[in-house]
Amino acid sequence: MPKVLVSDPVDQAGLDILSQVAHVDVQTKLSPEELVKIIPDYDALMIRSGTQVTKEVIDAGKLLKIIGRAGVGVDNVDVPTATRKGIVVVNSPEGNTIAAAEHALAMMLALSRHIPAADQSIKASQWDRKSFTGVEVYKKTLGVVGLGKIGAHVATVARAMGMKLLAYDPFISSERADQLGCRLVDLDLLLREADYITLHLPKTPETTNIINEKTLATMKPTARIINCARGGIIDEAALAEAVSAGKIAGAALDVYAQEPLGESPLRDLGRAVVLTPHLGASTEEAQVNVAIDVAEQIRDVLLGLPARSAVNIPGLRADVMEQMRPYLQLAETLGNLVGQLAGGRVESLNVQMRGELAQNDSQPVVIAALKGLLSHALQERVNYVNASIEAKERGIHVIETRDTTVKDYTGSLSLSAKGSLGEHAVTGVLLGGSEIRITDINEFPINVPPTRNMLFTLHRDMPGIIGKIGSLLGSFNVNIASMQVGRKIVRGDAVMVLSIDDPLPEGILSEITKVPGIRDAYTVSL
Repeated sequence: MPKVLVSDPVDQAGLDILSQVAHVDVQTKLSPEELVKIIPDYDALMIRSGTQVTKEVIDAGKLLKIIGRAGVGVDNVDVPTATRKGIVVVNSPEGNTIAAAEHALAMMLALSRHIPAADQSIKASQWDRKSFTGVEVYKKTLGVVGLGKIGAHVATVARAMGMKLLAYDPFISSERADQLGCRLVDLDLLLREADYITLHLPKTPETTNIINEKTLATMKPTARIINCARGGIIDEAALAEAVSAGKIAGAALDVYAQEPLGESPLRDLGRAVVLTPHLGASTEEAQVNVAIDVAEQIRDVLLGLPARSAVNIPGLRADVMEQMRPYLQLAETLGNLVGQLAGGRVESLNVQMRGELAQNDSQPVVIAALKGLLSHALQERVNYVNASIEAKERGIHVIETRDTTVKDYTGSLSLSAKGSLGEHAVTGVLLGGSEIRITDINEFPINVPPTRNMLFTLHRDMPGIIGKIGSLLGSFNVNIASMQVGRKIVRGDAVMVLSIDDPLPEGILSEITKVPGIRDAYTVSL
């Protein structure tokens, strides 16, 4: 039975899901050394923000198949190392969307009305209404930096509160921004015009300290900034100086470059700054949601199913996986087939998407084809996570092409590979949306379903040759399940595809090639 280590506190609902398929150990507050020592025994690791999953941890996790972060970010996971090892890294990008959005809005209102300072005042037996005169958000301009799910929800609520909306997001369409009532602008314009600025960005090399001394200087002196996204996207020293000098009116922060927050000038700015200890996802509902989401993904991976929200499988989002799952299986099957036909040392792979399939994103299809191509040689070492890396390290040149003019099926896929056994090509389609058919082998038309054990021959189209192959296989007690021949012209070259019940016995392939008229023969195990 698989074993799962849960090294940070998660809701019991998640543990119950994991317990359906695995033995679950909950060990929190482990030191880095303790984690490295025990991780070799586990197939999966479930964490929140407390555990640092370093290269040392991942290298020690010889059995690890998946690392699940019950939250949005994966800043505490060495994703590149996990990817190279073929370990799926998942998170819960939507589990705490509402919680994080509501906290950003709450911080904006608390900052505007001095709620934390007023609360402290009245609890100290004071009654000083004049000192806590605030400002309204109604008719003010809110600049939303990052219009993903959280930013979009903030925008929706802020619009209902009567705010004007600007948005900056280089990856969002103007149509989507229009749907949310946002005017899409560049970052400089947003910073100059917004009365409130709320950040909803991941921390990347491009976004690190995106709010800094230079950008703060462009803001209105009445501007207020809210960050409930990621620590490190604001230069905190520059922010503290800007607030202290009156260059901007205030800030509300829930996340910090270093957590817990240590000595910081932000602590000394009174009511102009509102600080909370990373509470964005800290609602009862969010904790249940992220625990269930990630636990379900860990369960699925341990059962051999794909994860919904893998952060290190390019192009394979949950919606893409659901829409293209049959075509990914087609690509993987054809990749496995052409890889064995071409030989163990493959130099190149050409992936051609045809018909309606050509209108889809090629990246998931290419990844699936590479996984199939390498699976015969690498077995369980290759998966959707590391297929592209494994191919690149082996010097396999990948070419992607499209042909939208093909109309014979709703969509077909053609793979050609050049390897130690020559150059070979296969084409396949889906019948009824899910049934795989091989329709072409090296430009010879056929129509056969892939089976576990197959024999392919290239031969002269001449009387008696099929009977000779059948008799030869029978003499070795090999049972033929089905057989089909594809040819271009009568008495020319042809291919024969046989589905057989068991793998060919040792030595029989060389006997087949001795049959007069047989030019070549290949066995394939799918």
